[in-house]
Amino acid sequence: MAVRLGRVFDDKTRRVVTSEVYRRSRDVRGGVFRVLLQIALLVALLVLAILLVDTVTDGWSILDGRLGDFLAGGLRSQSGDPELGVFQGIRGSLWIAVFVIVLAFPLGIGAAVYLEEYAPKSRLTSFIDLNIRNLAGVPSVVYGLLGLAIFVRGLKDLTGGQSVTAAGITLAVLVLPIVIITSAEAIRAVPQSLREAGYGAGATRWEVIRTQVLPYAAPGILTGTLLSLSRAIGEAAPLILVGAVTGFLGGQSGLVDVSQLQERFTALPIIITEWVQESGRDRGFAPAAAAAIVVMLVVVLLLNSAAILLRNHFEKKR
Repeated sequence: MAVRLGRVFDDKTRRVVTSEVYRRSRDVRGGVFRVLLQIALLVALLVLAILLVDTVTDGWSILDGRLGDFLAGGLRSQSGDPELGVFQGIRGSLWIAVFVIVLAFPLGIGAAVYLEEYAPKSRLTSFIDLNIRNLAGVPSVVYGLLGLAIFVRGLKDLTGGQSVTAAGITLAVLVLPIVIITSAEAIRAVPQSLREAGYGAGATRWEVIRTQVLPYAAPGILTGTLLSLSRAIGEAAPLILVGAVTGFLGGQSGLVDVSQLQERFTALPIIITEWVQESGRDRGFAPAAAAAIVVMLVVVLLLNSAAILLRNHFEKKR
């Protein structure tokens, strides 16, 4: 640039022009915007920290004193019962997560691949895409009513009625639009040059998708599945509608006993909701509910950690 300027201007003019080009002007609006973003981040972290500290403090008497018994215990009518615990809730939540992973993830990713790589850009495709986005914003209680009508009553012989199978399918349907949207966005972000390079090397469309598109989009897809799985684990309203047990649940089968898939069930959000309501009658349920919240957070963090490890693995292979 200095050579070009030297051909047109004298030395003084060239120095002035160069200093103006490279001079850092003060971006006042940008600085104010950055400060506002930092304040918003600090406020969000502060609120989250207060909630976590308050919850752990409330449930510390159980977490510190009888954590093992609490994890292995079941639902009881009195908070002072030494067998009070969340084992049945952990079991129900884990089975629901299994249904979401097995049903929603393959269907959602497959639908996203078809919409982005195979479907023609027509009004019908735009209509389907618009409806999927609208379904992602439908309140969860509507999906609960859908599950009650179809999976609990309509397919009772297959699901066992008010069972963890019906609940798992209902929550898989609930998060399916989220999986499709996030997967489609990740596939859409794959550079077109990768596809063209594959086609230029003589690969078929399937080979390009399998070897170029999906590996590149895998981190974004896993991020979407992580968010949808977390939502499924924390939902309570659909589970109440499809028949989750809020009181005493008989039987203490194992964690992976498949015979319970068509039996009555409960889950961690249901237990927390029930114990918070019961704390008005029996104040001992308040620390139990706080401890159950901590347990649910740990379960969600463990599932999220697995997804993050997979996402980092695929990011390194890009």
